[in-house]
Amino acid sequence: MKRKHVVLFSGLIALASLVLVIFNLITSRNYYAEEYRPQFHFSPEENWLNDPNGMVYYDGEYHLFYQHNPGGNEWGPMYWGHAISKDMINWDHKPIALEPDDLGMIFSGSTVVDWNDTSGFFDGGEGLVAIYTQNGEGQKQSIAYSKDKGRSWEKYDGNPVIPVDPEIKDFRDPKVFWHEGTEKWVMSLAAGKKVMFYDSPNLIDWNFMSEFGEGAGAQGGVWECPDLFELPVDGDSDDTKWVLQVDIGDGAIAGGSGAQYFIGDFDGTTFKSIDEPDHINWLDYGADFYAGQSFSDIPDKDGRRIMIAWMSNWLYANRVPTEEWRGSMSVPRSLELKTTDDGSIKLFQHPVEELTALRDKELFRVENQIVDSIKAADLLDGIEADVFELNAEIQLDQPVDFGIKVRMSEENQDETVIGFSESKNELFVERSQSEELYFSPYFNGRHAVSINDSKVINLKILVDKNSVEVFLQNGEYAITDLIFPRDDSRGLDFYVEDGEVTINSLEIHSIKSTWK
Repeated sequence: MKRKHVVLFSGLIALASLVLVIFNLITSRNYYAEEYRPQFHFSPEENWLNDPNGMVYYDGEYHLFYQHNPGGNEWGPMYWGHAISKDMINWDHKPIALEPDDLGMIFSGSTVVDWNDTSGFFDGGEGLVAIYTQNGEGQKQSIAYSKDKGRSWEKYDGNPVIPVDPEIKDFRDPKVFWHEGTEKWVMSLAAGKKVMFYDSPNLIDWNFMSEFGEGAGAQGGVWECPDLFELPVDGDSDDTKWVLQVDIGDGAIAGGSGAQYFIGDFDGTTFKSIDEPDHINWLDYGADFYAGQSFSDIPDKDGRRIMIAWMSNWLYANRVPTEEWRGSMSVPRSLELKTTDDGSIKLFQHPVEELTALRDKELFRVENQIVDSIKAADLLDGIEADVFELNAEIQLDQPVDFGIKVRMSEENQDETVIGFSESKNELFVERSQSEELYFSPYFNGRHAVSINDSKVINLKILVDKNSVEVFLQNGEYAITDLIFPRDDSRGLDFYVEDGEVTINSLEIHSIKSTWK
């Protein structure tokens, strides 16, 4: 090749490289910048997402699989999408993990580390085994395994490992764990309005053991996505209880789908609740916390039980006003059992500590200030934010209503109110959709929780482009709601009605985007 041709060819390569760099710079500026796109909650690159699946920690990586329709932004043919993270905050999207086959679509399920090769899939080593429902001519349970840290999957030739039960229409969502006390695998499986428990020595051969749920808890809709795990009470490893979390498709506390839990004992065969059958423990009092699942195989030295849920509601999930993508996850939450002042044991929730790394600028701070209705009107004047964390401790020196309004527009067309009603002794989130953005009659509303009498109200509020997650009274209660304000609705307001409060502390930090 002549020299001038070589120079020309090299120049063309350099020009192409420059064009590629410029293209990447332009697209990276717009990456995850669509309207309502969450900036620190996980969402798919495109199209539909619902239940978190197969959540497992292995070799320094958190794996999040999820229900995914790669062909559209409404529920449809279900696959397992996949993402990996080192910290549960910054996620790396991976290719689809599991695709439908002759047995049907890939519904929800779980993943475990088969440390001792009980399955025989790993030639005496270790690897990942996914257990999932397949939906097609009935619902049955299948398995797949990965020898390369979840990058590729091979389905078991003998699927399904639990065949269709012709007596049970809704028979799905297996959550599996290794039960140390009896040295076997245990599966929780949703079946109508109950949970069925199976055991196995090898993840392949499963035997029915017992069931729980008939007439217990909330029965408004079918039960889905169970999760059974053991936790210490008040941090005492010698005093533990088991938590059975299970979702209901309809009839939840805020309307539509939602999450409940039971506290009890599990001996490796049978779960027994400590509560009366008609008692209901709600995991979240908002409308948009569903299909919660906890990570398997988090190391003992970490010691946390960490859960992620789908932020949506089946009443309107297919209609929320997003286009390129639809569906997102809650922030990861660390769970613990605590004894409350009335002597009952409850599940407390806290955003994982890793989230603090995303704190950016301090937008506001005040301490030890008495505020009445006049002072409250000016307290947050001029403060604007759309993606932020707010922490507050408010002391009630007299009967009074107060609250914080977020994502406000100048014309008050948009606002979400997080407030306390003294007369009802409840904390609430009230959201609304404007006429221009109307997409569902089920969306507008006030979602509240009655609290134990307290003179101090503790709030942690996480606000993203399309959601609020509120943790109340140091995690004793949680309210999770989607919101859809205009992009320029960034105002905040603190209000007090007919009285005064003491703000022991109130601080606001902007939150950095996790998408780069």
